[in-house]
Amino acid sequence: MNVIVIGANGQIGRHLVNQLHASEQHEVTAMVRKEEQKKELEANGVNAVLADLEGSISDLEDALKGADAVVFTAGSGGHTGPEKTLLIDLDGAVKSIAAAKNTNVDRFVMVSAFQAHNRDSWEESPIKPYMVAKHFADEALVHSGLDYTIIRPGGLQNEPGTGKVQASENLERGSIPREDVAAVIVEALEAKNTYQKGFDLITGKDSISEALRKI
Repeated sequence: MNVIVIGANGQIGRHLVNQLHASEQHEVTAMVRKEEQKKELEANGVNAVLADLEGSISDLEDALKGADAVVFTAGSGGHTGPEKTLLIDLDGAVKSIAAAKNTNVDRFVMVSAFQAHNRDSWEESPIKPYMVAKHFADEALVHSGLDYTIIRPGGLQNEPGTGKVQASENLERGSIPREDVAAVIVEALEAKNTYQKGFDLITGKDSISEALRKI
């Protein structure tokens, strides 16, 4: 697959781009906002394209041309307020979904948030605006007609990946290295039993392929 990574300069995105670039199975295009980010990626042999999630759907369509799959792992970041969360995590995701549909890119993997589908779990959350944005972005994807997978990782860590995970529709809260989240995305891209499904993801005892087979 030719995979475009939206949010390629983020922490999960960088792991994902590196893993896809090293893969013999896939080709990767990194979508970034800044020219210096694009130049750095290209200097490392990675194909990159400039586009902004606050731009137009047609700009995103141009970025997606030639792709077989989209991975949305962009986020406004913890240092921004609810306004950016609305513009990036919700509207940016919805525009990316529309661009994928308009360019016939059927495969779409969304990196969401742990238990985003379960309102009761974040009713009193201090990051409720972020959870609301993730919830409704996921809902838009579910109803898009695309071959989607929604991955909802637990607490994100910067430790090296272990390759051992647990994945299920509902899990007790846990954590997971970002490197393992990226590895799950790579494995899920062509795992058809993950299509039209969403799942929580934390560190566990199963290999990634075993965990995804249980979805």
